[in-house]
Amino acid sequence: MNLDALPYTSFIVLVEFSVGSLLVCLLAQWRGRVADSFIKFCAAMVSVGAMVMVLNSMALDPKSVIGGYRLDEDLLSWVKIAGIVFLIATLPYNWFVWRGEKEMSLITGAGAAAIGVGLVAVISYYVSLPTWGYAGVLLSMASGTVAVGAVVMAMTLGHWYLMTPRLPREPLAELTLLLVGTIALQAALLIMNMLIPAREVPEATAFLGSTSLGSNPAFWLRITIGLLFPAALGAMSFVSSKGYPANENAMMSATGLLYIAVGGVVVGEVLARGLMFLTGVPV
Repeated sequence: MNLDALPYTSFIVLVEFSVGSLLVCLLAQWRGRVADSFIKFCAAMVSVGAMVMVLNSMALDPKSVIGGYRLDEDLLSWVKIAGIVFLIATLPYNWFVWRGEKEMSLITGAGAAAIGVGLVAVISYYVSLPTWGYAGVLLSMASGTVAVGAVVMAMTLGHWYLMTPRLPREPLAELTLLLVGTIALQAALLIMNMLIPAREVPEATAFLGSTSLGSNPAFWLRITIGLLFPAALGAMSFVSSKGYPANENAMMSATGLLYIAVGGVVVGEVLARGLMFLTGVPV
């Protein structure tokens, strides 16, 4: 992997976590049928994640090349500013969520989500120079954002079924289906991005591993651990939740499966971003 790009990899994954969690939390809140305590917890988690993301952004060097990978250095300050603005925008959302004002919380949450989407768009352009194009990076990061948000929110929601029996199973079923569908989209985007050659392959100045995707073990781990494994776990979680509420043990099984899926999705995103900085291919 590209050692110099590790702070950028962790930053991108934190952005995906924060923005994706907010988007999926808003979806669950808008759809309804979830406990207010779940929304409150998730809103707080989004702000904490955004705070860690902003702290990580301070470790990013204002360089045009990191480990042989070229960046649009003029955008770094805008990336940091967008991250701070996103963090600030999550605070009114938390305020109204904790006050129980659903309409205002949805409005402020939608505003924060729009800023978050803009943050993903700016970061995608910032790191897109060596790749075949901005669209490839943007689609890859956008789908990764939704995947991380869906799996984290689904796993978190599973605990509410364990604490509050007889909740409707539909919200968890929707989130697990969103997870599986997004991973399927990620697989399609991976194939597309592989078929289009990168504009420039980064120079091997600080790499661990091959710059050729096919000969790099991390690429196959990305496919198996980051895509196939969590997709299968998400599908099994959906099937398991169908036995609830008649069989409450079914929801325990679904939550356990989603715990493992969280690890697979997050590891997959780390590998995907690391491989991009290594090969110039947004997988």
